[in-house]
Order: sequence, then C-alpha cells, then structure tokens
Amino acid sequence: MLFPLFALIGFGALVLTSAAAGDFDAYARGHLLRFAILFTMAVVISRFNKPTVQMLTYPGYIAILLLLLAVEVMGQVQGGSQRWLEAGPIRIQPSELMKPAAVLALAHYYGGLPVGMVPSFRALMPAAAIILLPIAFVLLQPDLGTSLAIAFGGFVVMFLAGLPLRWFVTAGIAGLALLPVAFFVGLQPYQQKRVLTFLDPENDPLGDGYQITQSKIAIGSGGLFGKGFNEGSQSHLNYLPEPHTDFVFATMAEEWGFVGGLFILTCFGLILFWGLKVAKAANDRFSKLLAAGMTATIFFYIAINLLMVMGFAPVVGIPLPFISHGGSSMMTNMICIGVLMMIHRWNRSAPRTGLVGG
Repeated sequence: MLFPLFALIGFGALVLTSAAAGDFDAYARGHLLRFAILFTMAVVISRFNKPTVQMLTYPGYIAILLLLLAVEVMGQVQGGSQRWLEAGPIRIQPSELMKPAAVLALAHYYGGLPVGMVPSFRALMPAAAIILLPIAFVLLQPDLGTSLAIAFGGFVVMFLAGLPLRWFVTAGIAGLALLPVAFFVGLQPYQQKRVLTFLDPENDPLGDGYQITQSKIAIGSGGLFGKGFNEGSQSHLNYLPEPHTDFVFATMAEEWGFVGGLFILTCFGLILFWGLKVAKAANDRFSKLLAAGMTATIFFYIAINLLMVMGFAPVVGIPLPFISHGGSSMMTNMICIGVLMMIHRWNRSAPRTGLVGG
C-alpha cells in the first residue's frame, strides 16, 4: 500500500508545482509537509489496539458531534459556508473528522450487536441516529458533499452488517420520490445552480457551466501523453478554475495525458484493493466493518472528484485524495489509511494490553 501512496504524493507534488506555474513553494512544499505530518499521525493510529479503539469510539464520536454544534455557534464563515473552527493558529473542519468517526461508531455498534438483532427496526434506530445527527449539522453549514460522504460510508457499513436489501431499495425509491422537494426546499440557490449546470453545462458555458467546460477542455487536450510538465495552457492562463484543488485532475490530464490518468487510477486501485484485502482478512465483525467503511470513504472521494471533473456529477467541492492541495481532506484520508494499517496489524498479531500495542 505504501508504494502507490508515496507515488501519488510525489506525483501530486509535481502536478501542484505545475499548477503554480513552476513555483514549488506555492502548493507543493506544503503538500509534502502536510503528508509527512499526517503520515506520522497514521503510523501512531496504527499502533492502537482493539480494546482502546473500542473504548474511545463513542466518546470521540460525541466530541466531534459537539464540535459540529460549536461550528453553528461560533464557526468561521468562508465562501458563504460556516464550516471551520479557529483558535489562534489552529483551524479545523469538524465535518471532515466526522467521516471516519461515523464509520467507526457504526462499526462498533454493529460489531457488538447480536447477529439476530441486526435486521430489526429496533436496532436500526440507534444506527440511524449515528448517521443522521451529523448529516443534519453538516447540511446547516451548508456542505452537501460532506453530507453525502458521511451517508455513503455509513450506508456501506450498514449494508455489510447485514441489513435487509429491501430496506435500501425502499429508501432509494423514497429518496427518488422526494428529489423535487429536496431540490426546491433542501438545497441552497447556488447548490440548485450546480445541479442544473451538471444537467446542461453548455446552456451557460461562460457562466455557471464555465468550470466544467474548461475542465473537459483541459482533459481532452491532453491526449495520450499530454503536453508535458509545466506546459498546460488551461491552468497557466487561468482558464481552469481551482487547478490545484477540486480540478487538479484536469491540470494533470492536460500535461500528462491518458498515461498520467491511468497511472493515478492504478495507484488508487492498488490502495483500494489493499483496503478490501484488509477487511476480508479481519478476524471479527467490528474490524471487517471498520476496514470496509474506511475503504469506502476513500473510494467516495476518488469517485466523486473524478466524476465531477469529467462532468458526470455536479460540482460539490470534494478534492482528489493525495493529489489535491489542502489539509482537511488529506487528514481524513490519512486517518482512513492509519485505521487500515491498524487493522492490518491486528490481523497479523493478537492485540496487546495498554494504550498502544507493539
């Protein structure tokens, strides 16, 4: 797993250097520094033993839920959204922490639940609360992308825990029936514009459809081998918005072409395959659900970002893991990597007593 991870980080530094017109210090230096710090954090996470993790699960979940409540009371507003807490130089986005925390809480809940109780409505209520409470707070910020990420990770854990398929089918049908209400009542005006732009980006190519249009141009112009490092015109001439964050894949594709895209997809595929292997090799239900949920969280980032930059999903502001510039998303994905490393260690050796295991 570490080889494709390091490859993505290094390749991401090259792409970010090019996105800043060859300036390594603008984005790439911070990208590598954050990874060094967060990889150390992931290694520390990997040393925790199972009893300690289970003991800290619900207190940690409640603490992050309280941080989400604090965002509504005293959070900082940026770009029309209230998502951050600041204390001096420290700036955190609690909704990012909730993605792995919700998966952990659900895995712990279903891991300790008798198998016969899983497909019962009485057992569904606590699990629904674990998912819906943070989603409600995040939607108030508003942050649709993060809400969907929390829901996706939670639904994967619930499905693998053994909830009846008909429940998910029924929920899906109900969701489709409520789409008009959700669109006109639940979405902010700018979110409605994003959905309409996704459905018909050519209707306003110089306005709301500008991001998607320029992203497609950048990806298509790269061809098979791309234009070459630091030779991308879309990002360097400021045609491509956010070339170092949400649309970093378009920046990469213009300069490295199909080959560069295939390299990134191969690295992601190896990491996800490793995550599924860790889940399959786990010795108990809690570990299996936790590993699968963390892998699903990483997959959600990858899938939504790639679909978004190619015009197959609305723009929701989800960066590409290990490539995009930004600390919050890298922190979330490195937490997932650290948890997978932890479960991999559990699979290889029995847990020891104390705060951390050897």
